Amino acid sequence: SPLSFPAVPSGFQALALCDFPSSVGVAAVLRMGEKLRILSEDGEWWLVASEVSGKECHIPSSCVAKIRHRWLYEGVSRQKAEELLLRPGNHSGSFLIRESQTRQGCYSLSVRRGERAAGASVTHYRIHRLDNGWLYISPRLTFPSLHNLVDHYSEFSEGLCCRLSEPCSTEGPRAAPASTTPAVVKKPSFHWDKIESSLLFSETTSPLEDSPISQGLREAISSYLTLSETDIPTGKGVKNS
Repeated sequence: SPLSFPAVPSGFQALALCDFPSSVGVAAVLRMGEKLRILSEDGEWWLVASEVSGKECHIPSSCVAKIRHRWLYEGVSRQKAEELLLRPGNHSGSFLIRESQTRQGCYSLSVRRGERAAGASVTHYRIHRLDNGWLYISPRLTFPSLHNLVDHYSEFSEGLCCRLSEPCSTEGPRAAPASTTPAVVKKPSFHWDKIESSLLFSETTSPLEDSPISQGLREAISSYLTLSETDIPTGKGVKNS
């Protein structure tokens, strides 16, 4: 079925495209993929605030991407699109559409193919514009808007490497919840008729290290047999005389 979109198309998210600062030995204030709020767009350095930590800082505009409709990226290069789509959290069919950095009004569709990180790849398709404003990837299929194009290719692959499944994820993988299953302790089972009588009636003051019978239990059994005037057997097992 076609993908759904936000009700307000003018709204946008912002995303950090790299760790900042990226200098070795300097702690990063922002991490790649971190959601941002743009406070000021003044020249090449923008003032942003992290949606995660709340920290504010100035960052080069080239390190920030604006995202509309969850899949339309502004300020993302071909190489950065591949890097984003190959991050954990994305799957086969994850996609984004990026605005051309050199030709205004032109777009490219980037699609991930493959689930496993080792074999996954990203394929790029240029989106052409006709004189009447309609858009197409293949000349035989034209669309009045990017929304219509995404709707169609989310149902049919028709020339693409695969069907569009979901916009590029801006969330990292979540840790699996810790198991709450209680530990099971299995109690050892004793076969009294197979226990050597020497284990029950040893003269030593401390039990053997590998003995399954505690010193207290041996003393209790010995006292009971003494009170009941029961003979102590010499073979295996304990039997009444």
